[in-house]
Amino acid sequence: MGDNPVMERKTLLVGGGIGGLATALACGQAGMATQLFEKKRVLSEAGAGVQLGPNAVGLLEGWGLGPALDAVACFPQRLEVRSAHTGALLGALALGARALQRYGARYATIARIDLHTLLHRAVLAQGLTEIHLGRAAQRVSQDASAVELVTDDDRKRRANVLIAADGVWSPMRDFLRQDVKPVFSGHLAYRAMAKQADLPEALRSDCITVWLGPAMHAVQYPVHSGESLNLVVIVEGPSPADPQEWEQSALRSDLLARLSQTCGGLQELVGALAQWRLWPLNGLQHLRGPQDMAFGRIALLGDAAHPMLPYLAQGAGMAIEDAAVLARCLHQGPADDAKALLHYAALRWKRNARVQARAERNGEIFHTTGLTAWGRDTAMRLLGTRLLDMPWLYRGV
Repeated sequence: MGDNPVMERKTLLVGGGIGGLATALACGQAGMATQLFEKKRVLSEAGAGVQLGPNAVGLLEGWGLGPALDAVACFPQRLEVRSAHTGALLGALALGARALQRYGARYATIARIDLHTLLHRAVLAQGLTEIHLGRAAQRVSQDASAVELVTDDDRKRRANVLIAADGVWSPMRDFLRQDVKPVFSGHLAYRAMAKQADLPEALRSDCITVWLGPAMHAVQYPVHSGESLNLVVIVEGPSPADPQEWEQSALRSDLLARLSQTCGGLQELVGALAQWRLWPLNGLQHLRGPQDMAFGRIALLGDAAHPMLPYLAQGAGMAIEDAAVLARCLHQGPADDAKALLHYAALRWKRNARVQARAERNGEIFHTTGLTAWGRDTAMRLLGTRLLDMPWLYRGV
């Protein structure tokens, strides 16, 4: 090694989604070069909208992405929780200036493609990441001195560490957690987006609204600088034929039939959005310890390590946090790379496991029925702000 071991360290990244790009950017901020391998031939991001709490927004702004975020994101002033049955307001949380004052950063909503694009542009501008498209990871091995990745072109690449950020169906995860596989949650997400100008004025919105009902809930919020409205309706149902495919076509009529007992306002909103996609929600056994996130010179990040049901709106946020902590550990942590990765895992696994568990619990509360639903609604009316605000989460890492 030369006089500057940080610059000479080689880091391999598998996966070019939000987690992989965030990791490349965070490593670049610390002066570390990376090589990123993405199996798709074009870097793109499936899905519709993303919520980013102050914990994630603060990190993005710290990486210099504040202006890029301001150009495409929305910063709602308010989160509302409503009854899907009656439309009545159950509780609310002020965001905007309150979040900024309380947590040092705002609460954002953004189209997933916009978040992916601004990360990609920042990585390219940084110039410290080689991006290899159309290159799927095939095998990985490691010894005391290096980790070796073999891609589908039979090329071998050796490096100090390998970070797998290749999503919920991660092939790389089998190296660490061979005993776990994604499991269908029993929940299906119907997703749609429309330009607000194309919607009746009464249906347009600049806040986050969560609708709670028996065996279902819905979330709407603005994206694309407020020009579009994103709507996700989650219902309980059987697994589709291909649980790995999250861009399946869906019929509006099927969804409306499932929502026949909900209020007119929600049904009108669903009816106003024409193009719907179906996303089966899959989860993974909760993290049990640092060994589930790192082993030797290989570490997992984001959904590859801890896929989360979207009921705490923190999937992207936890991947961004992972990236920040990982880069910090590699740059400032133990000189031994394997120890640095284990340090990263030790710092991250409990928080990620807590978010996994809280998101799962939220899903149960959101979809509950009978007396439990009555108790939920009553508590929300009395303690809305206290129940909706989460300092332990939004203060970040």
